[in-house]
Amino acid sequence: MAWLSLSVEIEERFVEALSDALLQAGAASVDVADADAGSPAERALFAEPGSGRPRAWRRSRVSALIGEDTDTAALLAAACARVGIQPPPRCVARVAEQDWVRATQSQFAPIRISSRLWIVPSWHRAPDPRAINIVLDPGLACGTGSHPTTRLCVRWLERVLRGGESVVDFGCGSGILAIAALKLGASSAAGVDVDEQALLAARRNAVQNRVDASFHRAAASIRRPAQIVVANILAHPLIVLAPLLARLTAPRGRLALAGLLAGQGDEVCAAYREWFDIGPDEEDEGWVLLRGIRR
Repeated sequence: MAWLSLSVEIEERFVEALSDALLQAGAASVDVADADAGSPAERALFAEPGSGRPRAWRRSRVSALIGEDTDTAALLAAACARVGIQPPPRCVARVAEQDWVRATQSQFAPIRISSRLWIVPSWHRAPDPRAINIVLDPGLACGTGSHPTTRLCVRWLERVLRGGESVVDFGCGSGILAIAALKLGASSAAGVDVDEQALLAARRNAVQNRVDASFHRAAASIRRPAQIVVANILAHPLIVLAPLLARLTAPRGRLALAGLLAGQGDEVCAAYREWFDIGPDEEDEGWVLLRGIRR
């Protein structure tokens, strides 16, 4: 099927509503980007639910992917009517046909985490067969190993695991951390995620890596506190989850929290000090990992 890209610039306050309305009007997907990207006015934006930070740029470019036979003017008018705004000027471009699977796979190459540990996409050959190779096919789940927060967590696991520990990976995504823990010597690893697609991907990845990790939709499925708990999510959810993650961590157990910008560390630490001796561990490209020990 041939596609068109319909793009408009819109004020920050209308971005979320217009994105939803475009999908309801028939768009296959919607993407939002900084309209000032590449200029001096470009700004970094790291927003998350409940954080109070803006979730769009002051000038945002909303792009909708639609079928080539679609009446773009009519679709945009219908979406804007839902939002209660006048249709802004639109830009329509044809999306060139390509092999989307190959295009996606080309973005991911083997990643060396340390001298003995690699993350290898399932469609690549392991660069070092003698290393500990985590074979990964993320599917629709988060966690490819390319993001600094994932690397921080895997390096931390490599440092703290001595062999035989129980591990919980909260917000497991692709299952990469639970799988890494088992390959590094953990005796058991369980992942928790609310996304069913993530759980499916994690289970497939465990099979590919020949490890016996379990993955669950609810933390209630974790019967006993673990000696090591790792959560690579976002700052606000981590603050909310502090009592739960404390219950999941055994006395004197270790905790790692990631998904945090360096400036968010103090606020997250404050939420955990009731249960943990906690502080910053390592930083990578502006992202920080916090490590704690359960009192």
